[in-house]
Parts: sequence; structure tokens; C-alpha cells
Amino acid sequence: MELTETHSLPVPQARAWQALNDTEILKACIPGCDSIEADGENAYAVGMTAAVGPVKARFKGRMELTEIDAPHTYTIVFEGQGGAAGFSKGSAKVNLEPGENAETTTLTYSAHAQVGGKLAQIGSRLVDGAARKIAGEFFKRFSARLQGGDESQPAQNVAADEETGGEKEEKGKKSWTAWISKS
Repeated sequence: MELTETHSLPVPQARAWQALNDTEILKACIPGCDSIEADGENAYAVGMTAAVGPVKARFKGRMELTEIDAPHTYTIVFEGQGGAAGFSKGSAKVNLEPGENAETTTLTYSAHAQVGGKLAQIGSRLVDGAARKIAGEFFKRFSARLQGGDESQPAQNVAADEETGGEKEEKGKKSWTAWISKS
């Protein structure tokens, strides 16, 4: 699986770099993330729950930051085990550049991942789609957090919108994060 995207962040480059290296911010912004704990220099143990199609599992893994050139770029090398659901491993190159003005940053990443076990059996289209949804939700939460909001619990926001007649989500449909957080 390969995934390449660009996002505009509402903060200067130094602030974006600081946030991308703050484990509390990352834990709050990564959908299904239960824990991120230091596991050596520039390395972290990660626990999260994820669902891809019919396969739902709790993954335990490790990520390490390499090729660090603060505040411009680094590479994240990751691997995770989900028991019977399978495994994932890969890397993501993250680049930060000043945005159109001094108050914005352009983040570009290119991720390459391999999955095995039941995850590999369900097909690359479902795996790619799930990865894009998780990345999209991460950047939605991350941008909101950088702007001073807290999007770490969007499932609760959806329920509140449905009660008040808000139109953020179609009535009767649940967000992706509501679906994966049922486990």
C-alpha cells in the first residue's frame, strides 16, 4: 500500500514540528490510539484499535523516528501486530515547509506499508480506503487541536449534532471513528 498526501496546517513550521513530536497530541489525534509511550531514543511503543472491513483488532507496535532534520523532515518506521488479524509494517517520510504565509505550514507525507494475515486477505481496496479514512480523521483532529479546538472525540460531537439537528453528519449515519471505537 502506498499513500501520499499534502495538508495545510494552521500554524508556523516550528509549532507544527513541536506538535508532531508531542505524544499527548498524537495520542489524542490518532483514531483508536490507546497509548504512545517512549521506548528508547526517538522510539515509541504504540497501542491502538483499528477495523478494516470485517477485521477489527487491537494492535501493539513500535514506531521509530529516523533521518531527523528538525524542523523540516523525518521518517517514521513502524511495525504492529494484531494477533490473528495480522500485521502491518512500513515507513512514512514526513516533510514540513513554510506555507503561503508565516502562519501556515505545508505538510507532505509519503507512506509505504505492507500488511499480512487476515488484513491482506480482505483486499487492498479496503485496506487503502481504511488507511485514507484514518489519515483523514487524524489530520482533521490535528488541525483542530493546533487551532486550539479539541477534535479528539468526534463520535461525541456527531451525537450532539444529531440531537441538535446539526448537519455535520447525515442523520442515522455514524462516523468512521464511532465505528472503530465500539471495540
